[in-house]
Amino acid sequence: MGYPRLGGEGGRGGDVWLVAQERATLKSIRDRYPKKRFVAGTGANSSVRALKGEKGKDCEVHVPWGISVLDDDGKQIGELNAAGERFLAARGGLGGSLATNFLPCKGQSRIVRLDLKLIADVGLVGFPNAGKSSLLSKISHAKPEIANYPFTTIQPELGKIMYADYKQISVADLPGLIEGAHANKGMGHKFLKHVERTKQLLLVVDISGFQLSTKTLFRTAFETILLLTKELELYKEELLTKPALLAINKMDLPCAKDNLNELMKQLQNPQDFLHLLQEEMSHANILEFKDIIPISTYTGEGIEKLKACIRKSIDEEAEQENEEYRKKKLLLLQTSEEQQINRR
Repeated sequence: MGYPRLGGEGGRGGDVWLVAQERATLKSIRDRYPKKRFVAGTGANSSVRALKGEKGKDCEVHVPWGISVLDDDGKQIGELNAAGERFLAARGGLGGSLATNFLPCKGQSRIVRLDLKLIADVGLVGFPNAGKSSLLSKISHAKPEIANYPFTTIQPELGKIMYADYKQISVADLPGLIEGAHANKGMGHKFLKHVERTKQLLLVVDISGFQLSTKTLFRTAFETILLLTKELELYKEELLTKPALLAINKMDLPCAKDNLNELMKQLQNPQDFLHLLQEEMSHANILEFKDIIPISTYTGEGIEKLKACIRKSIDEEAEQENEEYRKKKLLLLQTSEEQQINRR
């Protein structure tokens, strides 16, 4: 409340903030706040001793970084991508003053949803059983579940590639896509939302092709690449603008070399082969790969080369970002100098 006799202003209500913290989890929020209700403090009344009432205490909710904040309609209203970042979830109301007839105003009240998306340098993309989990265990210290049935990865697994100069690159093994994932079939959107937050894509393809079950069509390695590209594009076209590498796995299998030669011809001139495919793939786009690396997670063939290619690709992108940042700074500086000259 304000203090009409002396024109005192009441303290405004506290705000509710979401603050990204490194070790926070969605589970820890649920355990600590089972009712999922967050209320900031009330502002202090204006009085003879303190005409300007104190602001109410802010409520800070610690959340994991990589969070998207959605409103009740599912529209994204904010995101927290690094530890320490803050998002104002609800603003406190104004204290009573002359403008409000010395009566306090109600603070903001809203329902928000927290959606966690994994943040990684590289995201492994592939159909089930392509060998993504095996690859992650080979290039990092992660210990994902590995088996010869399709859906061993049902939630993202994060590993780190450690280099001799102590550089670390995070790699996410994401649940296997299936055809129709863009329409939320299988683990569709659960998988694809994580792809959005990775800086680069690493497609992992079985050189011998892929068949989910006896009821589904067999797909060659070339068709697999086209279908993966199609699923990414139909979910969000911008995903195709991410830098991409291609790892062709299971090169230890019989006929792998012949299959690889055929695949390389198809990838060099994809338009020459699209007319041979089924209608749904005949107009497909294909990702441009910075590098194509044949590997075997079983024998270790190509693993070191793949790690080197990942490092090179990440470093090149970082250098490009730095160059763009330097150009922007220079442009701002030049604009500022021109404005000062014009003022004179």
